[in-house]
Amino acid sequence: MQVFTGFSIINASVGSLQVGDMLAQLFFFIVLLVLIRKFAWGPLMSMMQKREEYVASEIEAAEKSRAEAERAQEEATVQLKQTKQEAQKIIEDARNVGARQEQEIVDSARKEAERIKRAAQEEIQNEKEKAIQALQDKVASLSVLIASKVIEKEISAQDQEKLINDYIKEVGEEQ
Repeated sequence: MQVFTGFSIINASVGSLQVGDMLAQLFFFIVLLVLIRKFAWGPLMSMMQKREEYVASEIEAAEKSRAEAERAQEEATVQLKQTKQEAQKIIEDARNVGARQEQEIVDSARKEAERIKRAAQEEIQNEKEKAIQALQDKVASLSVLIASKVIEKEISAQDQEKLINDYIKEVGEEQ
């Protein structure tokens, strides 16, 4: 018995625990692990799996949103570029229309000026013809008058000169 008692003392001196206590603690620890695995580990892993799936779906949704935002930005850029081109085309068309209208106005004014010039030239020509006709009539009447005076009398060089000067005075007074 002494040997047995000596063994217990040795056991008691190792950490102040008894083998029976150690075995009981080991048994309860294993039972605790089994219970944790059955009741806590499964739900914990299930929750972790759900969390992982949730995070993955959020990442996927964020990627989709980013891709959609990039696509929307590209569409907006294309549309802005298109709008700028349309605005530039409208401005260019307006310039062309303005230049065309300006040219039409200038051409119209030039034609009107040409028409007025032709009308003035025609009027000048008519007035000139009238003046020439009036002068011819006057010269004819003066010629007839001179001829009648000459026929009435034969005139000397002095009389002829006096007669011409008188008629020049007479013509000057009539105008």
